[in-house]
Amino acid sequence: MTFSIVARSADGTALGVAVASKFLGVGAAVPAALADVGAVATQSYANLAYRPQALALLGTGVPASAAVRALVAGDTGPIAHRQVGVVGATGDGATFTGDACHPWAGGAAGDGYAIQGNMLAGPRVVGDMAAAWLEEAGRSRLAYRLLAALRAGDEAGGDRRGRQSAALLVVAKGMGYGGGSDVMVDLRVDDHPDPVAELARLLEMHTLYFERPDPATLIPLSGDAAGEVRSLLAAAGHADLDLDEALSAWAGIENLEERLVPGAIDPLVLAQLRATR
Repeated sequence: MTFSIVARSADGTALGVAVASKFLGVGAAVPAALADVGAVATQSYANLAYRPQALALLGTGVPASAAVRALVAGDTGPIAHRQVGVVGATGDGATFTGDACHPWAGGAAGDGYAIQGNMLAGPRVVGDMAAAWLEEAGRSRLAYRLLAALRAGDEAGGDRRGRQSAALLVVAKGMGYGGGSDVMVDLRVDDHPDPVAELARLLEMHTLYFERPDPATLIPLSGDAAGEVRSLLAAAGHADLDLDEALSAWAGIENLEERLVPGAIDPLVLAQLRATR
């Protein structure tokens, strides 16, 4: 009924889950992740207790493969119908598919990832997801790499019953909103005719509003740039004498405060400001 990938970024700093299904609000049931510990996806007659149990095991240093074995061994429910994927802060990911999961069902795992799905259009779904994950090895942002794998599975047929929901969860220590959280990305599409495409749209918005600017691209607020920004801010109703204060006031209204840097402007912020003309 569901296909997912749990994975770790190439530098080991981020962990996450991407999932899609013909199921209402799949993001409320399948994914869980804890910064510097691991990530888990529980699906197919999902045992939601797997989420805290897997993270607790990983937190003690247990590898993903041993964590999966322990989850299955301790489950008193319908093991033959269960499916789970786990990845830790180091080492290979691990996946389990019960013998009675609705076909096609299966998974694949390797260094830093595990992919699994059930009631799929065929084995190509998992195969294409794994290929996309490996092909995107040079991509630094885990959220976009996870999304590429999820999109590949969706394009290969995904859930054979159709589409309904998708979700993306990424964690990294201190990298959440304002630096006070470990949750980098937590996006859910609960009921949509094309949920993976909608998830991609939301991720682009999330990047604009919540990611911090690339220092290499910042434009100093001096000379012509300062003049243009001051003029645009005045037209938008922010004519304060201090340019940084005026920009901060406007950016706060537009939810772009995470991209503010004193004495400079992010090109993405400038583009949004120009769009107000």
